[in-house]
Amino acid sequence: MRLLLDTHTFLWAITDDPKLGPLSRDLITNQASAVFLSQVSLWEIAIKHTLARGDMPLSAREAIAWAEPSGIELLPIDLPHLLALERMPLHHRDPFDRLLVAQAITGPLTLLSADAAFTAYGCPLQDARG
Repeated sequence: MRLLLDTHTFLWAITDDPKLGPLSRDLITNQASAVFLSQVSLWEIAIKHTLARGDMPLSAREAIAWAEPSGIELLPIDLPHLLALERMPLHHRDPFDRLLVAQAITGPLTLLSADAAFTAYGCPLQDARG
């Protein structure tokens, strides 16, 4: 299984948050053939960290410093992702999440997320709370 971590899933994993379920934790650490963190998530982290709202515990630079030594691969935003995004219905209004779905569909990658809105797209999805 090739996993794409939603931003909150990545944050739960690196902070050992109990919201990340045991199956998901095992998928990330043991079972997945590859685990990816999208540049979309780094973009989201950078924006939210800069806004200093208190809900983003680290910067994009710090996220990269966590991801790379953990074996999490950084997934670039490529032209096929943008073209897939253009064809997607507006089930979800969050631009970061929509691009993650486009990447999962294009991958193909299984999106590891607690966001139930992703099911409307029919992309491979694993509930991060499981």
